[in-house]
Amino acid sequence: MTDLEAPLRRFEEALSELVQSDVLFIRLIHQDLVTAGGKRIRPRLVFLASRALGGAPFELELALAVELLHSATLLHDDLIDDAETRRGKEAAFRKYGNAVSVLSGDFLLSRLLHVIAKTGRMELVERFAEVAKTLSEGEVLQFQVAALEDYSLENYERIITAKTAVLMALATEGPALLLGAESRVREALYRYGLLYGQAFQMRDDYLDLMGTPEVLGKPVGGDLREGKATLIPLLLMERYPEVREVLRRRAREAGDLERVRALARESGAAEEAVRRIRERAEAAAQALEALPPSPFREALRELALKEAERVR
Repeated sequence: MTDLEAPLRRFEEALSELVQSDVLFIRLIHQDLVTAGGKRIRPRLVFLASRALGGAPFELELALAVELLHSATLLHDDLIDDAETRRGKEAAFRKYGNAVSVLSGDFLLSRLLHVIAKTGRMELVERFAEVAKTLSEGEVLQFQVAALEDYSLENYERIITAKTAVLMALATEGPALLLGAESRVREALYRYGLLYGQAFQMRDDYLDLMGTPEVLGKPVGGDLREGKATLIPLLLMERYPEVREVLRRRAREAGDLERVRALARESGAAEEAVRRIRERAEAAAQALEALPPSPFREALRELALKEAERVR
């Protein structure tokens, strides 16, 4: 059985307690973003990886720390991206202002430090510090690429790895670190998390362009309007120079978004993107072969393989 209902319930209770504050605006933001649920993909990865190894000490603290870091980056990223919504609700900075949103993100980072200190594992502290640095670099790199129009598949790979995949990798490698598992197991879980995270972000980027507002909970084409060259536009640029122009003008002209979506379907770029997502997901599943067979290993495998299905 891979029922995670009990650990996830404990996680929600601990998270709610951890982000309590006497400051009303902080409480309100955290009710909207942190304690309002969500898919909890990263904590789920922690619990599955932990149980695939027989159970790691401080797994709850690790799950909390990973989610706190993720939530803090969402608060900051929404402000930077001038996002309208988050999880179907008005973005925090639009409701409470820029300063409150940024400082609330900082508050979450302070709680992360508190919970990681409980583990007493300096190596884990160092890993979180490195991941936080990489997350920041990924965001800046994405803006740099858009500003300089330095569009390439190589830069896209760097961005999705830094922005998303490294935190997924920390979620899956962390239990092995806490257990002192042998290097091949730790490396396998790191590789799984990295590849899964890349597939996850590639799928999100696909849906941002090819999905529907109903599925996304926000208007489609947000990346184009921000000048972000994701996988499909990059594939199209090789044959259609007009796509670079659409990115340059942030898809401001009537018909820009519809034209790129049509080109993606007609040229086969959309199908190529799906193929690449599937390839990455299958590589993630393959990495798990270094772990002993268990229902939890199988659950991790299925989680990765579903990424290609979710673009349909």
